[in-house]
Parts: sequence; C-alpha cells; structure tokens
Amino acid sequence: MSGAERTTSIERVTDTSAAATAAALAPVLIDTVESGASVGWIEPPTPDEALRWWGAFFADPDTETWVARDGDRALGTITLVRAAKRNGPHRAEVVKLMVHRDARGRGIAPALMAALEEHAAANGITLLVLDTETGSLAESLYTRWGWQTVGGIPDYAVSPSGALGGTTIMYKRLAAARDS
Repeated sequence: MSGAERTTSIERVTDTSAAATAAALAPVLIDTVESGASVGWIEPPTPDEALRWWGAFFADPDTETWVARDGDRALGTITLVRAAKRNGPHRAEVVKLMVHRDARGRGIAPALMAALEEHAAANGITLLVLDTETGSLAESLYTRWGWQTVGGIPDYAVSPSGALGGTTIMYKRLAAARDS
C-alpha cells in the first residue's frame, strides 16, 4: 500500500485514551520541534518531557484534542481551546496543529482541521482564532482553508534556530450547526 492509500483515522482524545495518546504523540512533538516549528519549545523535549507535557495538556478541562492515527502510530494532532471568559462561549482558539514529517503531504492537517471545525460548529462555536509563524507553510495553509489575517506581531517568539520570528493572528467564522 502506498502512503497515499493508507487509512488514517481521526479520533478525539478522551480521559480513557489520554495516557496512551500522550505516549503516542511524544514523538510527534519532538519531530515538530526538530523540524523547526517551536510550538512553544526552543529545544526539542526529551521523550519524558514530551510525555509529561502532553499529560498536563490533556488535563486542561477547556481543551479538546484530536489525533490522526495510522494503526497505533500517531501521525498528527490538533487542539481546540474554549474561551475561559464568560463573554466568549461562542469562540475558541486552535492550537498545536502538528503532523510528523514522515506523514506530511497525506492530507492529515486538513483532515484534523475539518474534524475540529465540524465539532466546534456542532457545539455552538462560531468563531475560531489562532496564531502561526509569519511566512510559514502553516500560514499559507490556513489562508487556503479560509482563515482571515488580522495582523502580525514582529519578534514574537524565539524559534528552535534561535532567531526571533513574527506571528500572524488569524480567525475563521463558522456557521453554527442548527438543531433539527
């Protein structure tokens, strides 16, 4: 079976699956940072650090995470963070869209985003926001997927290479799912 013909499943992380998913996603986080995306890190975490980080991440009650799998192997992930403020039940932030280098080009990132957007709309979220590295491939993908640019902040984060890089703030409006 070629890479394009593999079956990839997208599933939401649950309390029951969180520990196993944290272990499966540790290599994805490490690979993402090693490939130059900081996602909050300057140096790649060790496997133990990545495992602990995912465990703490999944413990946040305002987050919902999806994982793309090929069998037992995690290939990618995306997370929805609901607004914690009372005036924001209609909005959420998209964070940590990561796909392992070995799995890129297989449609995993758009499939993860589609699962997140479908879930968000079905749960009354009508506005999504995110920030991404200015000038990155991710920024161009988000634009292609219908995201709008608000603006940018220069020198926002230190990248794994040690350079300061800007971030672009984006948003996307969703149509809320209607009750039948």
